[in-house]
Amino acid sequence: MNWMRDPTSEMSPVKRARLTPPPSLAGKTIGLFDIGKTRTDEFFNQVELRLRERGLNTVRVGKPTNAKVATTENLQKIAAAVDVVMIGLSD
Repeated sequence: MNWMRDPTSEMSPVKRARLTPPPSLAGKTIGLFDIGKTRTDEFFNQVELRLRERGLNTVRVGKPTNAKVATTENLQKIAAAVDVVMIGLSD
């Protein structure tokens, strides 16, 4: 079984079993989570364009800055609204 660390808090990391990815993105809503790094929005503009060209639904969510942990409200919002998430990192 693959394991991944829960990135929501570095103060108390939790290991969770990794969910099996869906066999296809058809009919799924893809969350584009911007962590607030410089130019991530430009990257996601292109990703979103390509996904929509393929008829896929997207939802944009993010943090105003990478210096803060994502709020519980923000994480709950994206978890309720999407089937899979792409997290935008840069550097």
